[in-house]
Amino acid sequence: MAAIQVQRAGPGVTLQDMGRNGYLAQGLSRGGAMDRLALIEGAALLGQDPTLAGIEIAGSYLSLRADNPVRIALTGAPMRARCDGAALAWQASHLLPAGATLDLAGSPGGYSYLSFGGGLECEKLLGARSAHLAAGIGRMLAAGDSLPLGADPGQRVGQAITPQARFDGGVLRIVATPQTRLFPEPDRQRFTETRFRKDTRGNRMGQRLILDGPGFGLKTGLTILSEAIAPGDIQITGDGMPFVLLAECQTTGGYPRIATVLPSDLPRLVQAPAGADLRFRFIPLQEAIALERAETARRADLRADLRPLIRDPHDMADLLAYQLISGVTRGDDLERTEG
Repeated sequence: MAAIQVQRAGPGVTLQDMGRNGYLAQGLSRGGAMDRLALIEGAALLGQDPTLAGIEIAGSYLSLRADNPVRIALTGAPMRARCDGAALAWQASHLLPAGATLDLAGSPGGYSYLSFGGGLECEKLLGARSAHLAAGIGRMLAAGDSLPLGADPGQRVGQAITPQARFDGGVLRIVATPQTRLFPEPDRQRFTETRFRKDTRGNRMGQRLILDGPGFGLKTGLTILSEAIAPGDIQITGDGMPFVLLAECQTTGGYPRIATVLPSDLPRLVQAPAGADLRFRFIPLQEAIALERAETARRADLRADLRPLIRDPHDMADLLAYQLISGVTRGDDLERTEG
């Protein structure tokens, strides 16, 4: 079986897919890719099922070698990508030749994704291949790991995709939770008027936000019974700061939840750099449901977002190997004619 050999891997490099559904009652959250949209974009570039597993790189670095030719797609937070020293475009698909080394580095933060034609065929556990670090399922990748590749029936490469805007912060749409009404109306209004900043403290379990001015703590916050929670819930912790739960969050919690971020807006949060401005906007539940259905349908077919990859000549180390103009001559035609 064809495989990928990991030569170097920094912290936060894991195998990820769409995660595990159906285990909340057993205390296991979904997990999976932090930016699920990036895996979907990678699958579109390769023309394959978005549930196939790839590699997630959390602001780190990775170097690997291909035993056999393999198609790859690079999506999510942009990194410097080089194949045997030659630059590769991000948000695009490429052919990695047999024996070639792929080096990925230089991400300013966020989550980057490397998808493979046919996906990675590592062993499934509880129906998924993704590492769930908080639950002790799987682990970070390390030098010496060999990752088996699935059969790839596709052949097309050289495709690019324009990613959905989500790398600079912005407005996150939210809906009310059963506990939103516990917050006084002035605090709810102030919550939507406040400019938050993404804290440096965050991981696959959740992301802390910071603000100038007083927080949003409740005097009754310690009396709330623990109940089921899910990714996107915004808990107000004891210091009054919002904490947005993410892929590997716990399944129950007792902190009051002022709102829940729409699933389709979570990539905007996880891909924003530390210090980025973030704001919240309440929308009605029915509007949120309609938006989520429309976004799910759009993500199911991203073919309209694909375009042929046009390489920058400045990044082509082998530029002179291409015949860019027909009718190439030695360059001394006029001299020979005049003589």
